[in-house]
Amino acid sequence: MAYAAEHSAAREGRSALESVRSTLDSIDNSIDIYQTGKVISVSDGICRVSGLADVMAGEMLEFAGDIRGMVMDLEQDNVGVVLLGEFSSVREDDIVRRTGHIIEVPVGEAMCGRVVDALGRPVDGKGPIKNDGFRAVESPAPSVLHRQGVTVPLQTGIKAIDALVPIGRGQRELIIGDRQTGKTAIALDTIVNQKGKDVHCIYVAIGQKESTVANVVRKLTELGAMDYTTVVCASAAEPAPMLYIAPYAGAAIGEYFMYKGKDVLIVYDDLSKQAAAYREISLLLQRPPGREAYPGDVFYLHSRLLERAARLDEASGGGSMTALPIIETQAGDISAYIPTNVISITDGQIFLETGLFHSGTRPAINVGLSVSRVGGAAQVPAMKQVAGRLRTDLAQYRELASFAQFGSELDASTQLTLRRGQHMTELLKQDQFAAISVEDQVIAIFAANEGYADDVALPDMPRFEREAVEHVKQAMPELVDVICEGKKIPGDMLEKLRSVLRGFKESF
Repeated sequence: MAYAAEHSAAREGRSALESVRSTLDSIDNSIDIYQTGKVISVSDGICRVSGLADVMAGEMLEFAGDIRGMVMDLEQDNVGVVLLGEFSSVREDDIVRRTGHIIEVPVGEAMCGRVVDALGRPVDGKGPIKNDGFRAVESPAPSVLHRQGVTVPLQTGIKAIDALVPIGRGQRELIIGDRQTGKTAIALDTIVNQKGKDVHCIYVAIGQKESTVANVVRKLTELGAMDYTTVVCASAAEPAPMLYIAPYAGAAIGEYFMYKGKDVLIVYDDLSKQAAAYREISLLLQRPPGREAYPGDVFYLHSRLLERAARLDEASGGGSMTALPIIETQAGDISAYIPTNVISITDGQIFLETGLFHSGTRPAINVGLSVSRVGGAAQVPAMKQVAGRLRTDLAQYRELASFAQFGSELDASTQLTLRRGQHMTELLKQDQFAAISVEDQVIAIFAANEGYADDVALPDMPRFEREAVEHVKQAMPELVDVICEGKKIPGDMLEKLRSVLRGFKESF
């Protein structure tokens, strides 16, 4: 009995010893001497940190008081760090800790309907976001091998765009013009028009007043568009680094959906403010200034962002991300440095002209300088069919109108061109948040193109359009089906459409 008790006690002692030994073995006793560094200088939101031998470019660092910083310069004995957020409490000799992570943002389905800052933290007062993981704000663009052609239309609901400068899913279409010409209005109209089309929208507000962003969120909520939209806000009150990384954060949130096979629309409003913020950071980091004091890599700033917009092939999930970058010009100068940079990166531009805007043509799209390099490939076949010659007709009208104002005698064909151009310009006018379905656009443009509106008084054009569309849809419901199914309108149906419009015209 005594032997059994003694044997049991020895076994228990041995198992306790083995437990302690395994616990000691599992402890990581390696000393990492490179985890922390020290601030050696700080000014204007930029600090120099020494002692971080293994730090990576773009890595997030932690400062005292829950302040984050991003590594932007790697030098021999120190690193240049931009501080993200309120940096007045950072002092020399403060301890800085590495996180081991390249700067990243939370991503996931729960981002829908939320307003977040450039680091993905909620700023809408609706509590924390249950994210599905994190994604680095800087990630490589999909390779050419994983892309496919842009052929699926992204309808904006704006006649002048869907007919003249069509946008396809996976395209990058620049919206450019002076301030107060309706650039944001076009982007918001496009977001609102994606309702029920299974497109996730992201609106990145860069350097705007918080009250302006609040108005955008309120309007999107009223129109039911906030349910499928994420707003990334880096307001004018925030430091330059937040404005610099906000577009990349928006792209990372969008890529989560794109790589899951979904369609995404992202608006960058606007990239000229991001370029100015990057110039500020670069000059403070003492990088050499170039043209207009921008650093030499300012082209790469926007190209690596916009190249992330793509339409993936089926093997990669078949998702797409369509980018609508906005650039603000000074006095309509689209040949300035940043505008020409972004024009050369994108697949076309919508140029909004101040003169047109003030003359009442809204959206104030300059037909001659606006272009879509994807063109008819991203158009509904019926729209391509009826709007084929519309661009040249309008451009010709604008040229003739400038000559006609001198009051010279005009021949009959010139007068017809001018009259039709006036009516078509009137037809393409549209209020904000008044999206028009593609079948209604096709019918209205066909009616004006064929001359049925030539003798309508210009103030009556909105009524003519509304009643003509309604009449045709009642008389030819099969036409709506053909347009919505993505087919060309057959010849016999076009003839019937002409006779229906003639009958309508007699009673108008």
